[in-house]
Amino acid sequence: MLCCMPGVAFFPALLVSWSSAAFIISYVIAVLAGHVEPLVPYISDTGTKPPESGIFGFMINISALLGVVTMYIRYLLIEKQNESSHFIRSSCNMLSLCIGLMGCIGMGIVATFQELSVPSVHDIGALVAFGSGVVYITLQSIISYKSCPQWNTYFVCHIRMAISVISCIAFIPMIVFASRISMTKIDWTPGEK
Repeated sequence: MLCCMPGVAFFPALLVSWSSAAFIISYVIAVLAGHVEPLVPYISDTGTKPPESGIFGFMINISALLGVVTMYIRYLLIEKQNESSHFIRSSCNMLSLCIGLMGCIGMGIVATFQELSVPSVHDIGALVAFGSGVVYITLQSIISYKSCPQWNTYFVCHIRMAISVISCIAFIPMIVFASRISMTKIDWTPGEK
């Protein structure tokens, strides 16, 4: 099985490193080009105008692919562990994988359809990416607790659940505030709402 092969553990690290680089590189280019203000712009704002839009789109699509690989490895790992321990139903693991893959598709949509070019498609992609991501990590936290203490420590489970709770809490204001505004441009003048 792929998950039992040496070396697959580098995929999660590569995913985090590549995704971080995507955000940092597009941010630096956008700031240097004067397309965004340096103080805390939206991630999507840093990938809206050329040339950073091409880099952002390319790198986030690679991140989505790395996310698919990472989630599939996690799926295979849980399946292998579950063969001997029977701590969850296989359908729960498959459901978690499918929800995670939906999040990766949402990331691809966000990367492909820029915020100002096709805002409704971009926003739907972001909602799918973030919403599926929250559900995926919550399901993975539950699976981790089910596999304790044989395959996980309670410390790791508590950390995963804390991340899940923080993500759920952050998702709610994101939905509330996103539904109250319609982003039609990045640059604002002092007299505008």
